[in-house]
Amino acid sequence: MDNQGYSNIPKILFDWITFLVKALPLRSVPTFIELLIGAMLTPTGFVTDAWLMVAMKRHWTSYFKWLQKGKWSWVALALQLAQLLVRWNPDKQWYLAIDDTVVFRNSKKAPSSQIHHLHGNKANRPQFVRGQCWVSLSAIIEGKTQAWSIPLISRLTRLSGNGNKLVTTSVLLRVMTSCFSGATVLMDSWYMRGALITSLQNMGYHVIGQVRKDTALYDVPQLSGKRGRPRKYGEKYTPERVSCLKEARVKTRIYGRCQSLRYRTVIAKARFLEGQLVKAVWVQFENEDGSLKPARLLLTTRTDMTGLDIIKAYAKRWSIEPMFHQLKNRWGWNETWQQSRQVLHRWVQLISIGYALVQLLTYWKESTPKEITLDVPWRKNTPVTAGLVRLKLERNLRHVAVREWWDVKSRIFKPPD
Repeated sequence: MDNQGYSNIPKILFDWITFLVKALPLRSVPTFIELLIGAMLTPTGFVTDAWLMVAMKRHWTSYFKWLQKGKWSWVALALQLAQLLVRWNPDKQWYLAIDDTVVFRNSKKAPSSQIHHLHGNKANRPQFVRGQCWVSLSAIIEGKTQAWSIPLISRLTRLSGNGNKLVTTSVLLRVMTSCFSGATVLMDSWYMRGALITSLQNMGYHVIGQVRKDTALYDVPQLSGKRGRPRKYGEKYTPERVSCLKEARVKTRIYGRCQSLRYRTVIAKARFLEGQLVKAVWVQFENEDGSLKPARLLLTTRTDMTGLDIIKAYAKRWSIEPMFHQLKNRWGWNETWQQSRQVLHRWVQLISIGYALVQLLTYWKESTPKEITLDVPWRKNTPVTAGLVRLKLERNLRHVAVREWWDVKSRIFKPPD
């Protein structure tokens, strides 16, 4: 391929990869670059397919041995990706999303394969399946028209010992404390537990999440001036008391479209947090016919936020769901198969970084339209997707000897001039 094909690739992609390889030993960098670009371009999760996507310079067994016995850390790579995001947007108020997903497996020999209960209640789906439960932490970046969830790190839950999803969540966020201290973590109702929220606050995080509608919330008690132990809780917020709060009505763009909603806010004490002050938001969305959907209750440890800001912030968490869909069905997470947890974590982290780079290029394309040309005339007026960006990269990087683009002396990855 001539150099004109390389000129269509944004130079910032090579800068990102150059920054990522700083977390690896110098000897592992060329192999990492080849596997990363191969995983970025292939829609399957097989190492052999990634090997076939790029013009590899080594025998295919060398890449399996590097994944199995190479002296490098997949956690260090995840931290380097987080540092890349922070360096790219230094003044950004970061939002992190935490959630879990199940990758189906038929074999009992797969690492951490066990029976899981599916809570989605989808049609034609069993309630109990065998698979691997992954807990993923992602950072959310917002563009002009949509938000993207960038996978930072994912970890398998253990079969035995103290390794449930709450412990795994605490471990992942503890790893990222050095990069995202002071960030806001978005969680669904399953993760809104008192022990986990307290642990995250001790690490310096804020929390926004949905809780049950019957969560015990109380007023701040007034001092009576009498002798004895002062009251810890005031009057409880019952549905009758909540209906008496001042209601705000707004029409805003949320969850990808313009919607009308009503909400009520109050600063109260949460009993499951041992009386900590939180801000509660009861929100109801309006249907097209004017009827109201069931109320939701959102809680946050940031009492300085407005009710509408809390609602919009929690809506960003939904971007992790399409991230799971694309990783599992378009980037090959469903087909990843390794015989040990360590090797599986390494390969999944490579796939996640490949997906993250394509998502960042999608964001970059929206910000700087002239930086990358997609050559898709029938999609000119539609949003740029990660799939289109990957097709463009595949057209320019397929069967290219990218190992030769790594300069050992300058330690810079770039195409030939």
